[in-house]
Amino acid sequence: MIEIDARGLRCPQPIIELGKKIAEINSGEELVLYSDDPATEPDLSAWARMTGNRYSKIENQKFLIVKN
Repeated sequence: MIEIDARGLRCPQPIIELGKKIAEINSGEELVLYSDDPATEPDLSAWARMTGNRYSKIENQKFLIVKN
């Protein structure tokens, strides 16, 4: 599974890094995003609505993303 460690990066960089990596995987595959930016969760929500991909918060600073 691909993991993206975006801790220490600020908006919009975690979503930019996610966009780069999600382009490399197939539909149905998952990746994990680590981010300590407080804007990440609202950004992920908007990103998921716009792209059709799904995300869930696994724990604080850790998100699971599933490619549409």
